[in-house]
Amino acid sequence: MTNSIHSTVPGRPSRLWLAAIAAGALLTLSACGDRNQTAGQKVDAALARTEQAGTETMAKAKELGSEARDKIASSTASGESSMKRGAADAKNAVDDAAITAKVSAGLAKDSDLSAIKINVDTKDGVVRLQGPAPTSAAKDRAAQIAKAVTGVNSVDNELEVKPM
Repeated sequence: MTNSIHSTVPGRPSRLWLAAIAAGALLTLSACGDRNQTAGQKVDAALARTEQAGTETMAKAKELGSEARDKIASSTASGESSMKRGAADAKNAVDDAAITAKVSAGLAKDSDLSAIKINVDTKDGVVRLQGPAPTSAAKDRAAQIAKAVTGVNSVDNELEVKPM
């Protein structure tokens, strides 16, 4: 058992703490109170003030507890949102890398496009093709190969036709 002035029940002051307040109030009242009051009246008045102070303290503790609970809920929601965004970003990066690999593999299978260096970049499902193409038809085929890959939203075909 601990010897603490803190209550083990959240939001509820300990009896030792309340007793200390009551004793302090009694001493204060007996020193400067109305000289015509009896000791019993002084004790009653001190108890009434102590009870009022306890009530005000409890109300303040509840208010602070409510504020803390709201801040925790807000932080938790914010953390969950950040975590979901991070997971979505990671998933998009993996998806983009997979799209780039599939487009590059598709281009490598084409006899006109496999011999040349085509740079394939993917960002958020948008594939950008850069480099030379031997013919206009090969340039169009490269765009069709990229569009056929699952997950591709659009293709930015920047290939330049350069006869070889």
